[in-house]
Amino acid sequence: MEEVDYLGHIISGQGVKADPSKIQTILDWPFPKTSKALRGFLGLTGYYRKFIRHYGLLAAPLTQLLTKNGFVWTQEAELAFKKLKEAVTRPPVLALPDISKPFTVECDASGKGIEAVLMQSG
Repeated sequence: MEEVDYLGHIISGQGVKADPSKIQTILDWPFPKTSKALRGFLGLTGYYRKFIRHYGLLAAPLTQLLTKNGFVWTQEAELAFKKLKEAVTRPPVLALPDISKPFTVECDASGKGIEAVLMQSG
């Protein structure tokens, strides 16, 4: 086989990528009307967070709505919802590591999120 579907990922000789059927489910997700529906959306997108650059920052306006009595759908939430969907439509292929090459850890932090990337060869 040239590629294998495994736990929501497609694994091939080129690397690991998100399952296109799961990505389509995210794209078809309607605007959440309840915190439970929003939690479901964030759960599904969160599963692919390693594929989405700055996921935490993109999702922050939505996660703020999950506080007790905090679910009030705003223009900012709608924009974050659309941006998160857009980010999911163009995830990169993650290459499998080559343990014979050196690794680089790149970190970035702000007042709203933290990010770290383990890289090889840039």
